Amino acid sequence: MVWLPGGHFTMGSNRHYPEERPERGVDVEGFWIDRTPVTNGDFARFVAATGYRTLAEIAPDPADYPGALPELLVPASLVFQPPGRPVDPRGPASQWWEFRPGADWCHPTGPGSSIDDLSNHPVVHLALADVEAYLEWAGLDLPTEAEWEYAAWGGRAGGTTGAEFAWGDDLVPEGVHHANVWQGLFPYANLAEDGWVRTSPVGVYPANGFGLHDMIGNVWEWTADWWAMQAKDKSVGGCCAAANQRAQASSVDPQDPARMARRVLKGGSHLCAPNYCRRYRPAARHPHPVDTSTSHVGFRCVRRS
Repeated sequence: MVWLPGGHFTMGSNRHYPEERPERGVDVEGFWIDRTPVTNGDFARFVAATGYRTLAEIAPDPADYPGALPELLVPASLVFQPPGRPVDPRGPASQWWEFRPGADWCHPTGPGSSIDDLSNHPVVHLALADVEAYLEWAGLDLPTEAEWEYAAWGGRAGGTTGAEFAWGDDLVPEGVHHANVWQGLFPYANLAEDGWVRTSPVGVYPANGFGLHDMIGNVWEWTADWWAMQAKDKSVGGCCAAANQRAQASSVDPQDPARMARRVLKGGSHLCAPNYCRRYRPAARHPHPVDTSTSHVGFRCVRRS
């Protein structure tokens, strides 16, 4: 882990997606944070020590999903599958996401796949409950959204710099890739100019000013904050359990029949592309249902004492 002494920075952005607004000054206290996302090797040690099984490895309880089709109530996870032909990225995400039986953290693209050669890649296919089980075992926590964004800026002042990224204004300055993101036209034409089609080993890209790797791209990362369209400057836990319950309830998408609470994800992933998802920036944020595991979401840990 790396110790960050804390400080003041400008969180959010007024120049990009609406959910990032408004820019505002935020103070963060010092904390320890993982130098990289948690890897397959890290998670394998946890599983070996505890025998834990992830949600993707267990058939869902029909009572939790009334009306769900029986073929969906099987151990499975969401896997990115590029369409075989050009499609409009403004169309439904079902064009490139497949609910694939047998996909889980140790079978990242489904049956027949493995992590034998991916021990230093970020672990994926974890729902929030899986992440929390690991954190309890390790005695660690998730970063708040503010802590995560402060760390991602790498010591820069944040939005006040006017820069898009912690390394400057160019996504690929002087032809040097600083993050694992999509090159080409998403979702069907990945040029893989950075050498990676899916996840990449942690630490292969330059560290930011704090010595942290993969804060941008590779995999989205879970945070401790419940989603709210109005960005917040601190963890929404509040002064009591009731405040946290209210925040959790308000994070639900009104159009979601399952009424599933959502957490804030940060950092973007290898699927973020200039023509589709310009969320490979420290200020970017995205809501994610707590019960959903995918092939492009991981996490890193913090310690506050």
